[in-house]
Amino acid sequence: MDNTITAGGPANGSGSSSSKVIEEKKKKLTPVQIIIYIFLIAVAVIYLAPLFWVFNVSFKTNREIFTAPFALPKDFTFENYTFAWTAGKLGISTLNSFIVCVITLILSMFIGSMAAFGIGRMRWKLSKLCMTYFLTGMMIPVHCVLIPLFTRFAKVGLSNNLLGLILPYLTFALPITIFIMTGFFESMPNELIECACMEGANIFDIFFRICLPLGKTGLFVTGLMTFVGNWNELLLAMVFISDDTKKTLPVSLSKFVGPYNTNYSQMFAAIIIAIIPTIIVYCAFSNQIVDGLTAGAVKG
Repeated sequence: MDNTITAGGPANGSGSSSSKVIEEKKKKLTPVQIIIYIFLIAVAVIYLAPLFWVFNVSFKTNREIFTAPFALPKDFTFENYTFAWTAGKLGISTLNSFIVCVITLILSMFIGSMAAFGIGRMRWKLSKLCMTYFLTGMMIPVHCVLIPLFTRFAKVGLSNNLLGLILPYLTFALPITIFIMTGFFESMPNELIECACMEGANIFDIFFRICLPLGKTGLFVTGLMTFVGNWNELLLAMVFISDDTKKTLPVSLSKFVGPYNTNYSQMFAAIIIAIIPTIIVYCAFSNQIVDGLTAGAVKG
């Protein structure tokens, strides 16, 4: 027994020492990696610094903003947030934006994924022409269709209605959704579809039970792009909506800026309230979004 103990001792010691050497080698960074990390940290600071500054000044008064814009507020108070939420009617505006964005998100993901499945997985003669037609929608700016849409919606009673925002939002969200989801569906192995057909699955079973679950990472990417883009959209909402009870959040934020006077402290508080939902959505689905971008970058 003594021989076994003495024989095992050095072996265990050498194993632990070799593992420590490997860990030390892994911890060492090359000069190129150090430069990359420094660059990424600098980029993160550049992007996050304005956000922290807006959050800081949202607790200040206008006088403090002009006298000490980069200093911490003397008294942390939520009066700016209370005023922005009540007087600025951000509550009803947030609800309107949420309704418009969620409905547009669901419809764009459902219709876009079905169209992408038909283009990417089904064989028919006009599939490429149909894809080109949808991609053309990505090249049309909203300013070109603003006046025709307004005149047409005014005739049918959609000029002061949330449905008048959902329809153009959905129209402009479909091309990018179809484009991204087509790439995901085309990258799926054909063996899965063939096995499903041999088991007697119809086209709806293949879409809902196989392709759609496998393409959920693409849905996260397109969903986030659609939600954030529509949440921050201002031009269509400002032109089509005139009733204060139906205005979206970006339109309500514009009321804090007047032609002769601007209450910056309350405006910054309203901005923080407006960006909180997008930050929550991104933090909740950040892993799925990164996986979706990675999966969409490699095909085959």
